[in-house]
Amino acid sequence: MENIYDFKVKKADGREQSLKDYQGKALLIVNTASKCGLTPQFKGLQEMYEKYQGKGFEILGFPCDQFNNQEFENIDETTSFCQMNYGVTFPMFAKIDVNGGNADPLFVFLKEQKKGLLSKNIKWNFTKFLIDQNGQVIERYAPTTEPDKIEGDLQKILEQ
Repeated sequence: MENIYDFKVKKADGREQSLKDYQGKALLIVNTASKCGLTPQFKGLQEMYEKYQGKGFEILGFPCDQFNNQEFENIDETTSFCQMNYGVTFPMFAKIDVNGGNADPLFVFLKEQKKGLLSKNIKWNFTKFLIDQNGQVIERYAPTTEPDKIEGDLQKILEQ
């Protein structure tokens, strides 16, 4: 696998989607959770999405329940929660694992491309990966990094 366009992911409705559909766009890929202390970051993510979507940017949200069971069991509850409480309009995909033997292949790839501070494993919800228009992983951000702190890096990518 050379870049993220080689992957297919499951949409919230269970259908498969190729990440080739996002070719040529800058992406922010985030593992999310609906019942986490960091859940209010959905607001900043949505604001970022609205500001840059028309400039070739997408956010892809992947709900994950691996950290203290902070995600709804049913994906419909997750998507409804995100829309009703934070106005989320960016794509939310099927619930996945980001670590361990059942980790989604996309997240295995992302972790290999950009390791965390002490290990490659994802430590918590809202770990973020910034991808350029060529499908290359540019940066990995800690769960506590607020979306507005990523804007400078995103602007540099969008200006290329």
